[in-house]
Formats: sequence, C-alpha cells, structure tokens
Amino acid sequence: MAEQADTSIQMMDWQSEELKPAIIIIFGITGDLSRRKLLPALYELVKNDLLPPGTRVVGVTRGDTTLEQLMSQVEVCIHEKDNVCDPKYLKKLESIMSMRKMDLVGMDHYRQLGEYLDELEEQAGMCLNRLFYLSIPPGVLMTIVNRLGLHGLNKACKHGGATRLLFEKPFGYDLESGKELIEETAKYFKESQIFRIDHYVAKETVQNILTFRFRNPIFEDIWDAKHVDKIEITASEKIDIEGRSVFYEQTGAMRDLIQSHLLQLLASVTMEKPAEFTSSAIHASKLQLLDNVATIRADKLSECAVRGQYEGYREEVNKSDSFVETFAAIKLFIENPRWVGVPVIIKTGKALAKKTTNVAVHFRAVARDHNHLNTLKFHIQPNEGISIDLWVKRPGFERKLQQAKMEFSYQQTFDEHGHPDAYERVLVDAIKGDRTLFATGDEVLAAWRIIEPVIDVWSRDDQGLKTYAKGSTGPDISRLE
Repeated sequence: MAEQADTSIQMMDWQSEELKPAIIIIFGITGDLSRRKLLPALYELVKNDLLPPGTRVVGVTRGDTTLEQLMSQVEVCIHEKDNVCDPKYLKKLESIMSMRKMDLVGMDHYRQLGEYLDELEEQAGMCLNRLFYLSIPPGVLMTIVNRLGLHGLNKACKHGGATRLLFEKPFGYDLESGKELIEETAKYFKESQIFRIDHYVAKETVQNILTFRFRNPIFEDIWDAKHVDKIEITASEKIDIEGRSVFYEQTGAMRDLIQSHLLQLLASVTMEKPAEFTSSAIHASKLQLLDNVATIRADKLSECAVRGQYEGYREEVNKSDSFVETFAAIKLFIENPRWVGVPVIIKTGKALAKKTTNVAVHFRAVARDHNHLNTLKFHIQPNEGISIDLWVKRPGFERKLQQAKMEFSYQQTFDEHGHPDAYERVLVDAIKGDRTLFATGDEVLAAWRIIEPVIDVWSRDDQGLKTYAKGSTGPDISRLE
C-alpha cells in the first residue's frame, strides 16, 4: 500500500511578537488609498477578530468630514458578496474609530493630538502601541514627521508601548532625495520604528517565494547560473494613469514600480539563504543581493533598457513634449558566483493588453535540446499561485510530446481558509513590530543606485522613447532577451 503523503503543517521559524493593543492614527483618512485599501482592510480585520482588544483607529483629515460621512462614502466591504457589509461588524469597526481635524502645518494641533492620544490610553487603562500611518502626498511627508518629532510623538508611553511610523512609496525621487528623506526622518525616529510599506511584498505568493526556495531541496539545489538561463519579472497593467497626471509626470514607470516593488521581487527570488529566518537576517541577505546588482552603464543603455509611452498620454497630461515613460524594461546582471551571466529582465507598463504580475524562472535546456525548456512561474496577481511547465508524452502510439502545466493555486488549495489581503498583513505586522515585509532604508538606497543611471539619461530628452498603442503588449523589447 502506498505511503500516504505527509500533509502536516510545519511552522517556519519567522520572528514574531505578541499582538498588543494599538492606536492606529491614519493621516489622510479621506484619501484614495485609505478608501480603497486601509478601511476595507480594517473591516476584514475586525470581522475576523484579528485586531487585539482595545485597538483604536484615529482618522486625521484637513477637512470637516465626520465619521458618519466617511463611512457612508466608502465601500469597506469589497470582499463581501455584492459589497454588502455585515451590520454587526460595520458597527464594531465604527465603534473603535474617531476623526480629528488637523492643520498639518500648525504646531498646536500636534500638541492637541498628543493630548487626545493620552486620553485614549487613560480610557484603556494602559499604554498602547502608536502607529502613525502617513497616507499622504510626498510633499507634506517631512512636515508631519518633523511636527511629530518636535512634539514628542515619536516616543513611546513611558510605561510601555511602542511608537511606529508607516509610510508609502515613493521613498524619495532619486538617490539624493532618498538619502535626504532617510536622514531627516532619522532625526526623530529610529530605523527600527520606521515601516516603509511595499504592498507587493505583503502578497502571499511573494512571501511564499522564500519558503518555496529554501524548503524544497529539489529547487534549492538548481537555483543558480548553472541551471537557470534567465529570469523575467513582469508587472503589466490594463489601466492607464487614470487621471493622475501630476503624480505620473513626476514619477514614470521606472520610479513607480521598478525602483520599489520589482527590485524587491528580484531580491526575494535571487538572494542567498539567510543565516536564520528573522527579519534582520532576511533584510541583510536582500541588501547583499541588491548591492551585487550591476548598474547599467550609459554606453550600454540602448542594449539594456527600453522605454515607451502609450498613444494619447501627452493629451491626458496636457503636455505635448512630455517624455515620461509609461512603459519601462531593463536587463540587469547580478555580480556574484551564484548568478554570474544570468540576465534578469524587469518590465512594467500601463495600458497594456492584460493585468498580470509574475516572476518567471527559465531553466537551461539539457543535452542541447533547446526546444524543450522548463519555466517556473510565481503568479503574484491576479490569480496567486505557482506553476511549472513540463514536457509529457501525449497518449497514443506515436511519441508526440506536449507541454503540460503543473499548478498550485492559493484559491483552490486554501479556499476554505482564505488568506489576508496585503494591507491586512501590513497593518497586523506593523502592530506586532515585525519589519520582515517592509523595506529598510539601506534597501531603498540600493534600489535607487541601481536605476539612477537610467532615469538620469531618460530625464534629459525623449531619445529612444517608443510610442505604443493602448491594449498592446508595449514596445518591442526583443533586444533585451
């Protein structure tokens, strides 16, 4: 009788801390990110009883929006059938929320905010962790950080608790501004208090990359230049810039996705096995990898980088001479023994034929059989999972081969349990103080170092900028492959 497969659940030795009650202070509670991501994530956490008892949410706004108005304008139940909220959980969420109108520049308002947070802790009868979530435009980021620091809101309650600062990309505009942002923030907050959010890294499949690599020996032993021909990292979007002309004219595809999300994916896929599975060890291994990525020389730019702009973009931004890229692709090499000579092609774009984010690892052919390659793919969105292309013999008397796909799907495998949305994971890990899925300052600067030579050349003129049709696959990148 065949031995039954071992389906037991094993725990990885991830570093974890106890969930303690917290006050989550969201600057920009009425903004787009809060409406689309944070409030729905909070609803799910409340519904699934994943917030520690005593947790409070304080929404900071510059306007006069009340809590009732905010909740009536937001679809917080995006994961429910027909987006219909369960009244019980909606009421529970509203019961832990409050709104504060603030002048983000005015010093006195920060003193009043501090007094209000002290009152909440007195009501709770304990010190609470304080999470300042800055869901705000980059232009006012340092003003808020400065004011929080000057009013002592960067410090924890003297009887316990911790204070943490959460903020979204962009982490600067280039290497110099990234350094300045990190240095200015460090005047008031320790690096251990800072949580730089990259929601891609919080997605289940991205988290599973390390588990897949280091807990499956058949793959761990062939994860190198001897066996891998090339790696492709793709993030294509069907949507265009959706009216965000000011933001996109300042950013472009390279800064928007490659500098942050996709270089983090690169690090996860190619980093060395950390000494231990703790936050600090994982970040050390990621940083070492990023430091080993060679920059693209200016004289090699035409061979290693492609940029494009979709038709109609200039009309959308009302700038006839704009040369901001809505599509970017680069070819990178990692200068270490494991990956010597293996090209890593990273590409992203707006207004393309389909929405998909994935990492494809292409294995080398054996015995000069270049027609039969194997590709392992991590599907990050929209359908999370892992697949590998295998060659099999078709049924019948003739020896005909056919490619078949072996797949693991999160939805099919874990449907009965479900899995948390990226922003649910972001909030819970920040409450815990687990920085594993957040970018460190050194990683941010390493990523800027990698792409800066490209954006420096691209910022001067539109030389090499290709126009592509909406709904297409983008400009030709065959010279990178």
